[in-house]
Amino acid sequence: MTQIHPSAVIDKNARLADDVVVGPNCVIGPDVTIGAGTILNANVVISGNVTIGRNNQFFPNCVIGCRPQVLRLTPDSEIGGLTIGDGNIIREQVTIHPGIYPGSFTKIGSENFLMVSVHIGHDCLLEDNIVMSNLVQIGGHCKIETGAWFSGLAASHQFVTIGKWCYVAGLAGLNRDVPPFLTISGHYPPKIRGVNKRGLVRAGLDEQQQQNIFDAHKKLYRQSGSLLDHAKALMNEDGLDENVRAIVNAIINSSQHQFGRYLETFREQ
Repeated sequence: MTQIHPSAVIDKNARLADDVVVGPNCVIGPDVTIGAGTILNANVVISGNVTIGRNNQFFPNCVIGCRPQVLRLTPDSEIGGLTIGDGNIIREQVTIHPGIYPGSFTKIGSENFLMVSVHIGHDCLLEDNIVMSNLVQIGGHCKIETGAWFSGLAASHQFVTIGKWCYVAGLAGLNRDVPPFLTISGHYPPKIRGVNKRGLVRAGLDEQQQQNIFDAHKKLYRQSGSLLDHAKALMNEDGLDENVRAIVNAIINSSQHQFGRYLETFREQ
């Protein structure tokens, strides 16, 4: 049975599964759908075209689905929506914005952990098993792949791709793509520091797969010459490990944009 606190304000057209819990002073708009087992603590606001899956937890003062922070938008502007998967933990004061264009969506996968005051900008794609520590800020149109881990106060420019199972150090300022499985820190420019050993373990890679990534890192980042040339040479090796191929593809793709942001090559001018 749905549990709704008397002080909550829920539009009559909102769709809530039978066992959703809605805490004090929550506000839920007319175009919101919330799946079974999801819990909203006090003062959670969910508005706009938002679809939320099962067994998510929203802690106090989250603001989910409100209009993106874009100057040209007016109260009458049509915007897109937001979808959230299953089993996510969304801590206090997290903000997640919907797609900026009609028919576009911000998409959050499943089993992600967004800590206090994380911001996810419009039209982002977050895959699964991502951890973002306090005050991480993600600009619009970013793609965060499975298993990425952000330490506190890291921030990302728009259109950046963060590769799977990588680690972003605290206070990092990301203005270009980050290949999978690596660690990065610093800002303008941030620098690749090594392989994310813990991420390889979390990804379930065996010893040989892990060694392949360490060997590839040495070839790419620990010898003189052009990173792009090293990546192209590695791509041409016979029997290339699929995880190494993912790293190489990320490097080659990001080289297609002058600032190293592959997704910008699809940007509408």
